[in-house]
Amino acid sequence: MAREKQPAARRKKQEKPAEITPPLAPAPALGARISRRASDRLRAGHVWVYASDVESVSVGDGETPALIPVADNRGLLLGTALYSPSSQIALRMISRTAIDPEEWLKELGQRLRTAVQRRLPMMNESTDACRLCFSEADELPGLVVDKYGDLVILQLLARGLDSAHVRETCVLALREELQPASILERPDPRIRELEGLSVPSLAPLWAADPEVPATQTSFHLNGLMFQFDANAGQKTGAFLDQRLNYAAAAEWAQKLGATGRALDVCTYQGGFALHLARACQRVTGVDVSHASLEIAERNLEANRAQISAEVDWIAADAFDLMRDWSDARESFAAIVVDPPAFAKTRRAVEGALRGYKELNLRALKMALPGGLLVSCSCSHHVDWPALEGTVASAAADAHRRVRVLERRMAAPDHPVVLNLPETEYLKCLVLEVE
Repeated sequence: MAREKQPAARRKKQEKPAEITPPLAPAPALGARISRRASDRLRAGHVWVYASDVESVSVGDGETPALIPVADNRGLLLGTALYSPSSQIALRMISRTAIDPEEWLKELGQRLRTAVQRRLPMMNESTDACRLCFSEADELPGLVVDKYGDLVILQLLARGLDSAHVRETCVLALREELQPASILERPDPRIRELEGLSVPSLAPLWAADPEVPATQTSFHLNGLMFQFDANAGQKTGAFLDQRLNYAAAAEWAQKLGATGRALDVCTYQGGFALHLARACQRVTGVDVSHASLEIAERNLEANRAQISAEVDWIAADAFDLMRDWSDARESFAAIVVDPPAFAKTRRAVEGALRGYKELNLRALKMALPGGLLVSCSCSHHVDWPALEGTVASAAADAHRRVRVLERRMAAPDHPVVLNLPETEYLKCLVLEVE
């Protein structure tokens, strides 16, 4: 039976009302407009906009501003960003609203204080070094602050932070939260060139004793003492992100009974080597840098009271040495492979994986049955599947079977934020070699 037609009035009542689109906020007169792809990325929680996603920028006449408002391609305001006109990362969001430079400095100081307060419980008598601020992970893009004993080291890695007002704000916050002997700025030469940053003064930003400012000290990690010179070394001076992995390597060596001969490849200043020396009978640290090994030797002497192992250092290219040693059938109970970042860009990943495979292949050929292999990568672009696949391929070529004991990452003072995948860069595979 045919269904009767509904009256027009009734049909009209049941129709879904048309959606009303809210009016868009007007685009700022000055600032940046970005692509839809970049807008979606920001709304998902990221804070970077690449130069290729900036559709237009208007900053007016005069000096390039440190802060500019950011709008999407429809003109809807997305917030305020640090602006770096010469960098591939053109915009780093610091607020989801429009704020002026004075408001930003207040927010900067408060965020830095909050970051420091989060880290204070992570330190004690056996560990007095820590990353106090980890850039985007602490809502302070481009700002890194490390503490080594009584020295605090500041790094400004974005052009929008390169100002006397920012430095003064950081110094004030750090002095209020800590009692440092000195606060020093240490640039990253590569980033300084990419961002177009000024050359900072070698003099401390602040010193408790301005007549004789402290630039050298010692600090402790897991009960071991390390030397620190603010005017030497890589990064801000040491690799604090590996602190808990150093301890884990020694613990696993003891658990597996892999306490004979140990090898630390790319030892730098002896981080893994000295921790392994508390568990193993003999440890060799390898690094291409003579200067780094000189500091490693001083670190060894500072810890002689608690290290009974025989420790030696070899200045050599890791690839050449490990090839020669594996061909000569050298063997080790525990091996750490902790090379520098081979893949600083996505394009470099393929070559980086070849490098990781070669080092791990040689390590696996030298590892004793039941031995320990700790394999690290500090390249963000080399993700977990890539690293594990590379080590698995090396194991197949070496005719060895490896068992995963742990997957580790950076210490908690280098937090990972899920919306910011770049904050997860350090990967540490702890393996038993069968």
